[in-house]
Amino acid sequence: MSQSLSAVYIHLAYATKYRKPVLSDAFRPDLHAFKAGVLKSTGCNVLIINSVEDHIHLLFRMTKTKSLAYVIEHVKKRSSVWIKQTEDGPGNFSWQTGYGAFSVSASGLDAVTRYISKQKEHHLKMTFKEEMEWLFKKYGHTDYDPDRFWD
Repeated sequence: MSQSLSAVYIHLAYATKYRKPVLSDAFRPDLHAFKAGVLKSTGCNVLIINSVEDHIHLLFRMTKTKSLAYVIEHVKKRSSVWIKQTEDGPGNFSWQTGYGAFSVSASGLDAVTRYISKQKEHHLKMTFKEEMEWLFKKYGHTDYDPDRFWD
């Protein structure tokens, strides 16, 4: 085959440092747009980004030329710097060190997109920690260590 094709979809979620509720409703649309641009610059195609005050979810098609670790590090670092420099952003800002990254089948994209779009509604019923523990079980992450994940 002379052409390389790839369709690997990633559901990525991570929180603000110590899950501080610093991402305001007014600020988040600009944050989402910035993160979409960073992902696009790495070769990833964004399907949806949504967040609440203390964490963010992204669904994107992975690039075939960069590693997942590189893409995640790049989008977290670039957005952290941007947030600190943005007039409306929280000045002393950091993302948590860890993250949850889950592969999504093409047949599951609609369900994950709906799920991410309804973050505000989900978090009337569950905390981010409860949500992540549910996602770890759903996606079969057996190596989750609660003593190391929550910084």
